[in-house]
Amino acid sequence: MPRAERPLDNGDNVLLRFAADLRRLRAAAGSPPYRALAQQVHYSTATLSQAAAGRKLPTLAVTLAYVRGCGGDVGEWERRWHEVAAELAEDAHHASDGQEPPYAGLASFQPEDTDRFFGRERLVEDLLARLSTRRLVALFGASGAGKSSVLRAGLIPRLPAGWHVVLFTPGAHPVEELGFVTGCSSGVPDARDLRLLVRQRLAGGPDDAEVVIVVDQFEEVFTLCRDPAERARFVDLLVAAAVEEHGRCRVVLGVRADFYAHCTNYPRLVDLFRDAQIPVCPMTTDELRSAIVRPAVAAGCTVESALLAKLVVDAHGQVGVLPLLSHALLETWRRRRGNTLTLNGFHAAGGIDGALAQTAESVYAEFDPHQRLLARNLFLRLTVPGEGTEDTKRHISRGELDVDDPGTMVVLDRLARARLLTLDRDTVEITHEALIRSWPRLREWLAEDREALRTHRQLTEATDAWESVDRDPGALYRGTRLALAQDLSTKDDSVLSRREREFLAASLSAQVREQTAARLRTRRLRRLVALLTVFLVLAATATTYALRARTAADRQRDLAVAQRVAGQAGLLRAADPATAAQLGLAAYRLAPTVDTRSALLSTFATPYATQLTGHDNEVNMSTFSADGKLLATASQDHTVRLWSADDPHHPEVIATLTGHSDSVHGTAFSPDGRVLATGSWDDTVRLWDISDPAAPQVMVTLSGFTGDVNAVAFSPDGRTLAVAGDSRVRLWDTTDPRRPAEIAAARVALSSVSLAFSPDGRALAGANWDGTTLLWDVTTLPRLGEPRVLTGHTAPVTWVAFSPDARLLATTSQDHTVRLWDTADPLAPPRVLAGHADVVRAAAFSPDGSVLATGSYDRTTRLWDVAHARELTAFNGPTGYVLSVAFSPDGRTLAASSKNYTTWLWDLPGPTITAHGNPVCAVAFSPDGSVLATGSWDRTVRLWDTHSNVQLAVLTQHRDSVCGLAFSPDGHTLATASYDRTARLWDVSDLRRPAELFTFAAHHDNVNSVAFARDGQVLAIAGLDGTVSLWDIADRRYPNRLAVLSGHRKGVNAVVFSPDGHTLATAGWDRSVRLSDVRDPRRPTDLAVLTGHTDGVIAVAFSPDGRTIATGGWDRTVRLWDVRAATELAVVHQTDNVNAVVLSPDGHTLAVGSWDRTVRLWDVRDPRHPAESAAVTGHTDAVWSLAFAPDGHTLATGSKDHTARLLEIDPERVAATVCAVAHPPLSSAQWDRYFPQLPDRRPCPGH
Repeated sequence: MPRAERPLDNGDNVLLRFAADLRRLRAAAGSPPYRALAQQVHYSTATLSQAAAGRKLPTLAVTLAYVRGCGGDVGEWERRWHEVAAELAEDAHHASDGQEPPYAGLASFQPEDTDRFFGRERLVEDLLARLSTRRLVALFGASGAGKSSVLRAGLIPRLPAGWHVVLFTPGAHPVEELGFVTGCSSGVPDARDLRLLVRQRLAGGPDDAEVVIVVDQFEEVFTLCRDPAERARFVDLLVAAAVEEHGRCRVVLGVRADFYAHCTNYPRLVDLFRDAQIPVCPMTTDELRSAIVRPAVAAGCTVESALLAKLVVDAHGQVGVLPLLSHALLETWRRRRGNTLTLNGFHAAGGIDGALAQTAESVYAEFDPHQRLLARNLFLRLTVPGEGTEDTKRHISRGELDVDDPGTMVVLDRLARARLLTLDRDTVEITHEALIRSWPRLREWLAEDREALRTHRQLTEATDAWESVDRDPGALYRGTRLALAQDLSTKDDSVLSRREREFLAASLSAQVREQTAARLRTRRLRRLVALLTVFLVLAATATTYALRARTAADRQRDLAVAQRVAGQAGLLRAADPATAAQLGLAAYRLAPTVDTRSALLSTFATPYATQLTGHDNEVNMSTFSADGKLLATASQDHTVRLWSADDPHHPEVIATLTGHSDSVHGTAFSPDGRVLATGSWDDTVRLWDISDPAAPQVMVTLSGFTGDVNAVAFSPDGRTLAVAGDSRVRLWDTTDPRRPAEIAAARVALSSVSLAFSPDGRALAGANWDGTTLLWDVTTLPRLGEPRVLTGHTAPVTWVAFSPDARLLATTSQDHTVRLWDTADPLAPPRVLAGHADVVRAAAFSPDGSVLATGSYDRTTRLWDVAHARELTAFNGPTGYVLSVAFSPDGRTLAASSKNYTTWLWDLPGPTITAHGNPVCAVAFSPDGSVLATGSWDRTVRLWDTHSNVQLAVLTQHRDSVCGLAFSPDGHTLATASYDRTARLWDVSDLRRPAELFTFAAHHDNVNSVAFARDGQVLAIAGLDGTVSLWDIADRRYPNRLAVLSGHRKGVNAVVFSPDGHTLATAGWDRSVRLSDVRDPRRPTDLAVLTGHTDGVIAVAFSPDGRTIATGGWDRTVRLWDVRAATELAVVHQTDNVNAVVLSPDGHTLAVGSWDRTVRLWDVRDPRHPAESAAVTGHTDAVWSLAFAPDGHTLATGSKDHTARLLEIDPERVAATVCAVAHPPLSSAQWDRYFPQLPDRRPCPGH
């Protein structure tokens, strides 16, 4: 029988009455068991029983689910819930009348709050110590970690007397804001202004006094400032202030951790970050106690011990929980009993997770329908949708709001009184970003149409710009932007302010006037034609004109739509790769322009993933079967799904396993693939017979656990199952999986959350919540001895994984690190992998053990080179925390499960080569295209199989960067050029065992480039010493120098032979390109000097027919030259310095690599009139080297971002790949959304 429901507490208050009515509703429905209700409405039994417990107000969603399950009137209960929430909020408000609360709630502590700021003393001491030795310090932490409070109430009051503090947030115009807070008279300071202002501030003060510039919420530089130039200038000003010799200024930055990557775009800032970063970690238990108890004691209050224990347990180890904790404490204080903060008061407030949502919901419930609409639109204005990061708040001027509407001021006042908003004299902002994460209603608003939110933000900025130029008509919207804004207004005009409506109306009026003027011109033209021609000719002409006009109008419409969709595809690529790929292809099919071709070709320039959707809650784990045919995903929605994984691009759900009544956190396949074990927070483990994956059957349920089951793992022989739960690790004999028998158990501190058997079956590892890793010897089963304890992590350990050879154990932790332990000597210090900006949740080794994948709460999945303990690449896909990672048995797919209800299947290795640890400055294909050589600043050359991207060999003899590569025409020899002042010849006949043949050491500075002549018998070597040497290499082991060319006045950057081998072209820092006749390589003669570049020439390439040369330089141009006439044919301007140029084997396409991070493709069939065909994106830093494969459609790129990539540049081949891999196909609804009023022409009809 089900156990009886706990009686309600004595008393008569609104919560108890509400709970009693819920219980009566359930009784009227026949008292269905909570387990049956849970299966019906998809909430846990604990959640539903707590809803009717009378201790706290359940959320509206839980209440309505409870009511639906019991057959109640949903509308009536929704009204009732809002009434209760409003009454609770009113009670809380009266409880605080006349007294200053001891807790700040959502608001950041300010310098004047230092007397009630506790728990961060150690962090403040670390910050002060670091600031005493560094002139720039950065405080990194997750949103809600307490960075602002540490800076304002911790650091500033502790600075020495006489020091001056400049505290501000950057806002949309950080340079102007810096000028305002420093008192710069010009309003826009430069470095000299800052030096002067520092001296003025310190005049007359102590000699050792300094100015400290504290920039809180530094991430606003990236979220609110739209001008990259202003961002760079702001960073430069801060850096200049910090590094000035004999300066008296220090800089402190408070930065949200998920914006660390954005900071790395500024090398000078990154240089200062070294040894100057301080992470804001979750509070320890002692720090939490101090932060909870000491403010109450200072206010003459006490904290009930049960409440203190509850708060510490709920908040310990949680990232970003502090504002929620502070708000819950504030609401609990308002519900105190006398001077005591009680556990009942805490429950009535909604607890840590519910207090903030309850406050927001109760205030919202007080509004009338018009005010609710105003509140919704206000919160959407105050939020910036994240792109690969969390949504963030933005502060706005009151002028952006319709303050003439009396409802606006009512809404602002009530939200400010509830401390949900902060009002300044001229600005409004959300008090803390925790509200964005914790209020379900706001999250639903933000999720409705994120693209519309971005369009609205752009409209707001355009309105501001229009008003700043006195409403100049030239600043109005036109074309695609006007169409998008008009669509936004049509969907929901209420979101627009009066100013924005006026801007949109003015734009539409201007469009009408322009169209009217165009029609008038057309009408006059027609009248003139009528006067000059006969009616028949007039009719024919009018008909022809109409048809052409219609065609032209359709063409313009298609162009506008295609451009817009191509842009949307680029924005969507990180969040939904399949949809983005198909949209990019559809846009290209509609209008093959530069932008649409660029979007299409960029589809696979970055790693591609297929999304698995269908779970109704976060996906906790994904696991492949040993044969790779099945994938299991376990979710907080209480289910496990089995997917076919044979084709990772088209996965299908085979079965959904139901039966667990709470979140499923552990899954494990038996080695033979016939049994699946699942562990759940419903305190059970289930063993499923999946011999027929389409019809899984429960074989047995293991119960008796007294707490959550977190992990399950089979031994390699399948005879033992390990289970972690209720502070114990248990082992079961599963020789007969229908009759498992418990054979051993071990008690652990707190709990274990991950288990792994070593591949040899000799050891079992457990990740422990107390920050330790436990290693048991399981060769002695059924006796289980004491484990070895591995210590080093400073926060709970979250995952364990053994390498395939069992020599390494990887552990992940909430301390943001990964550690690699030597299992032969586990007590030796481990190697530490650092790079994640938040909790590292999971890890997995690749099947060959060379790569480790990790998933993190920073929303990235990262790959690491195990041998060298360094990061290879990061995948920025899921918009939620990454909770699990798993390699497929063949290593070609990586599954990453996420808190956003999805699992991503990443293609490996994809187009990216990630083995180098430094910039890739050279790439070269073998003559048959089967091998790619890459050279790097890491002093190595690596050889790759281009069909599989598998590494064949590594050449390590050079002692400095290798930035020049060339294969001989027969493909048997590779020449390499290095900054170690040498060039080398290698025998690569056996690609897996290259052998060095000869070292050239005749140059006196960096050797930059090498090139073989057509017959392979002559090698040219170019160096920074300004010379080019020619060598007879007929005998590869005994080359002879033939001649030295010394015409360049500065270093030579590139050398190349013409296709017929008669001409040698060299490019140098002296801004020239020199052509030499080398038909007799012993006696080369000058042919011509090509001048025109205004800075160093970095790259040179011949067309296949030898008639044209392309050159690229740091003057931001590419120039095309007629070789015979030695004259310039065309100049192609680029957006940044050019590092590489290369022509395709057919001579039709020129590829250009630049500091702007793109590869631009140009149609040069007419070299006098080159036309841009595409700009391929994907690299995150400058593109330094390029090479075409012999097939003419594969392009290799090398970049400063440490990667090389193989790009497909044939649009039709990319289109075929899109249709082969993109899943699911575009729906008709998606087509109508992105291509409104156009006939359905989805790009992959047979897909």
